[in-house]
Amino acid sequence: MPNLSSITGLSNIARSEGDPKVLHSGPSSRGIPDSLAKGLGWFSLGLGLTELLAPQRITRTLGMEGKEALVRVYGAREIASGILSLSVDKKLGLWSRVAGDGLDIATVLTALRPDNPKRDNVVVALALLLGITAIDLIDAQATTMRHSRGVGRRRSYRDRSGFPRGVAASRGAARDFKTPPDLRHAPALAAVSARPSVA
Repeated sequence: MPNLSSITGLSNIARSEGDPKVLHSGPSSRGIPDSLAKGLGWFSLGLGLTELLAPQRITRTLGMEGKEALVRVYGAREIASGILSLSVDKKLGLWSRVAGDGLDIATVLTALRPDNPKRDNVVVALALLLGITAIDLIDAQATTMRHSRGVGRRRSYRDRSGFPRGVAASRGAARDFKTPPDLRHAPALAAVSARPSVA
């Protein structure tokens, strides 16, 4: 994990002169379901690329020769789910993964026939698919709960004043304000300051 002080330093490099500097970063708002969704998104992208680029390996391993076109379609679906899982619409991405898992299980079950010499590989693949489906389902439910707001439920900001250091500390703060040097010669400000004051 990158050092937080180095990240803070990098963010200050991008700021213009005169902008306030970042002294420290606050706690991350990303929870465990979001982190898991990110991992599942990258997993989807990797699996989807494998299915698109090497479908023969998968079909040969499972004794499903002739289904390469279907595996490629499933690969494209995995990539789409991965992209959604890495986006702000992660809920949609995770639920599409759950639906895709159901399709994968149904397809692999067709290879569990007695005459398939790769039947043992199919059993292992089904066990893996069931485990991944359980993870996807748990994370999809957790992410949906985390990012859903109940109907008619509103956030309350009654405990916030809008003054980070309190109202008392903010009184009289504007009296000490001095125009920054780079704004003293701005044409719009010069015109305003040249105007005669109204008595």
